[in-house]
Amino acid sequence: MSEPPGRGGTRTADPLLGRLAALDACLVSDALDWLGLPGSVLGLGPLWPGARLAGRAHTVLTGPPPGGHVAAATVATAGPGDVVVIAGGGRLDVSCWGGILTAAAVRRGAAGVVIDGAARDLDEISSQGFPAFARGAVTRTARGRIAQAGADQPVDIAGVCVAPGDLVIADGSGVVFVPADRGDAVLGIAERLQAREVRILERLRGGEPVTELMSDASLTHGADAADAADQGDGAGR
Repeated sequence: MSEPPGRGGTRTADPLLGRLAALDACLVSDALDWLGLPGSVLGLGPLWPGARLAGRAHTVLTGPPPGGHVAAATVATAGPGDVVVIAGGGRLDVSCWGGILTAAAVRRGAAGVVIDGAARDLDEISSQGFPAFARGAVTRTARGRIAQAGADQPVDIAGVCVAPGDLVIADGSGVVFVPADRGDAVLGIAERLQAREVRILERLRGGEPVTELMSDASLTHGADAADAADQGDGAGR
């Protein structure tokens, strides 16, 4: 059974989102490293403890006024599995998201919001259990300071190009984006890494020294090493 709206769940037939939700941000980041892809962003974190999301990006671009209210039109059409991704240019002096948008997003069943900038009304966001990730918090309203300049187009989020439909996963460790056309490949490697971590933890509990386990060749980045390690796993562990 999928999780209820507002808790990072995905009530959708998209098979990749179910697989994504079963992983964590670190595993997906590691999979991107194996493939030499960007996607793990710096400086964005959860606005309340325990926040977690997995979904597909619906992008919003901000700019100077005049213009529409940031993200309002995107939230109005959002649904389960949708993550509002706001390119706020990293600004911390003005809010790109607040309590009213949160209430609307929860009502629509959206999976969460990621902001390269600041949010406000953190008490309201956390009380509704809405997964929200940003650079920080600020009390200052967007009105008269920042507006929407575009939507559903590629945007820059902390140096990573994010396009509509890209996969997004975020948890206590941070935020990671996966290009839509590489989703299956990235998740496949992340799932293999997840299984490998389980086996390594079992070996640790079995008494093998952590110094030996952390230098295991199977943890070396690189797709070729991953394939070789998987073959070895079946034969010798």
